[in-house]
Amino acid sequence: MLINLAAFVIVIAGIMSAKAIVVPFLLASFLAIICAPPVYWLRTRKVPPIVSILLLVLVVILVEMMLATLVTSSMAEFSRAIPQYQERLHAMFKDLIAWLEGHGIELTEKILMDQFDPGKLMSIAANMLNNLFGMLTNTFMIMLTLVFILLEASGFTDKLKAIAGSPDADMEKYDRIISGVNRYLALKTGTSLVTGGLVTIGLWIIGVDFAVMWGVLAFLLNFIPTIGSIIAAVPSVLLALVQLGLAPAAATAGLYLVINMIVGNILEPKIMGSGVGLSPLVIFVSMAFWGWVLGPVGMLLSVPLTMTLKIGLGYSEKTRHIALLLGSNGEAVKALREQEKFSLMAEGNK
Repeated sequence: MLINLAAFVIVIAGIMSAKAIVVPFLLASFLAIICAPPVYWLRTRKVPPIVSILLLVLVVILVEMMLATLVTSSMAEFSRAIPQYQERLHAMFKDLIAWLEGHGIELTEKILMDQFDPGKLMSIAANMLNNLFGMLTNTFMIMLTLVFILLEASGFTDKLKAIAGSPDADMEKYDRIISGVNRYLALKTGTSLVTGGLVTIGLWIIGVDFAVMWGVLAFLLNFIPTIGSIIAAVPSVLLALVQLGLAPAAATAGLYLVINMIVGNILEPKIMGSGVGLSPLVIFVSMAFWGWVLGPVGMLLSVPLTMTLKIGLGYSEKTRHIALLLGSNGEAVKALREQEKFSLMAEGNK
């Protein structure tokens, strides 16, 4: 056990030291998983492989350029306005403290401001967007890796069969891992687009500044289940409070709540079935862990990375218990019922 833990620490240290190479490769890998079905569809229409790949890469680059054009100007204006917003938030916070003290609730302003500084939340949101788009601007490396991955994808199954030593080797395990991640990323991208679009329109109607930027932030953070939606809502609500007042801030919070209830509790479960099959605690810990290892991009990829690991662990009897620990309570109950059913069948056969 100690040897395994030591090896784990060494591997993580190696990943962190090679972050500049690992992050673009991971982004390209997950983009390739999303782009693989359209590439195969174009090939069924007799489009040459290299042409289909180049067409798809061109679409990805155009989408990224559109996002960068929409968000960059808003980010620059928001960064310049952050000190002004922070001053207003501090003034409102001091008024709140004075009001509480007037009602007999004694609070020390310095300690409270050290523990909870609302102005820092806006800076965190701006820094997160800057870091994400700074990573995404490394387009050449990501796109070049994407092209080579898609070119290799068609022969990957044959390589796995050759490694297994049999042309009839069962590829179900690898197919399930790839199809599970592919399905999750494709559907999550669609629901995230819906979330980002609704947030942008709703904030524009309310009158909150930088609606497009907050919509893009909601789109990106929606890849982090449950927690991402909360993180995306906080800076928008604070900005609405500073800019427009208490009622618009409440309307902004209600907007995020309604959108997340519709998309997260109705739309996603309906089209994604039982979801990602990870417990909320595992999602939170994986977000913190991969964010620490790989930065903001690691937070976005935390669920796909952990889900891939869980699916792989579930195929071996030696590691199946770890997969159950990572899974949701519903999966554990289902496994218990299957075990009970198997036991009853075994007793019946006796």
